[in-house]
Amino acid sequence: MNILSATALFVGGLLTVQAAANLQLTRAVGSPYGAATLQLWVAAGLLGLLAALVGGLPALTRVADVPWWFLLGGLASPLYITSGILLFSRVGALAAGGLFVTGQVLTSAALDTFGLLGVPRHPLDAGVITGSLAVLAGITVIVKGGQRAMVFAGRAPSAPPGAVAVAPGWLVLGVVAGAALPVQGALNAQLRTVLQQPIAVALASFLVAALTISVLLVVLLALRRTDPVRWPSRAMPWWGWLGGLCAATYVTGTFLLIPAIGAAVTVALTVTGQQLASAAVDAGGLFRLPRRPLTRVRAGGLALLVAGSLVVQLT
Repeated sequence: MNILSATALFVGGLLTVQAAANLQLTRAVGSPYGAATLQLWVAAGLLGLLAALVGGLPALTRVADVPWWFLLGGLASPLYITSGILLFSRVGALAAGGLFVTGQVLTSAALDTFGLLGVPRHPLDAGVITGSLAVLAGITVIVKGGQRAMVFAGRAPSAPPGAVAVAPGWLVLGVVAGAALPVQGALNAQLRTVLQQPIAVALASFLVAALTISVLLVVLLALRRTDPVRWPSRAMPWWGWLGGLCAATYVTGTFLLIPAIGAAVTVALTVTGQQLASAAVDAGGLFRLPRRPLTRVRAGGLALLVAGSLVVQLT
């Protein structure tokens, strides 16, 4: 495995670290929307510094020439981040990551098959169908196996009782949040045709995301639909702040990897890294999350999910 492939696996694993860190930040500030707002502004700030260092800030002046819908990719980040916060404590890292990957893979296949949002059209073939079915089978086994593992281990979930018998709505949320990522990628690719500078594209996307979640937070606070936001105390672990860094690194890394090793290989390796990291977090109970054993059933589901995603992306 060369250094670029290893980097892609590492960058994908950061999505799991990001979600775990954001869960700690949520517990510290008292609101998932407050945590997502903080994390997105941290990511935007880091990307702003990077853009300044590489001379990418002047490219933002061309945003006025961009069709408005090119900027909608930024909406995927608050959806994905908030969903991760809500799902990790309910279904575990492996199941949540699997739901995200399922949405990513199936939506990527749809974008390719129908040539949507400027993505080059590729006819549906047996490999994509087989891989997609394997992904669906894999996530079904992981979710079902996770429920059995929690009961077998005799552990009560750390958050709502529904963590053992997961409501279908949470599963749908995970798939939809994952599906938003390839849409974001396609829209950011369109944005790059105007801005040219990849770091400026990432910064523009995160600024849209941060502004959107900030407005949503203000509205929810006004309507009393979320708990008041408090500043994190020293009781929060230092790595609770890493979500923004992980998000900025993931976006920057994928932008730089795609021209070097190709979009399909980048996506295949990053989702594999995400799933392997999720399995490690669950099995070891890392980042203060409940331990969910990697049983043979769940390991089989993980293998199906990873194999299916590789087949879809590399066919």
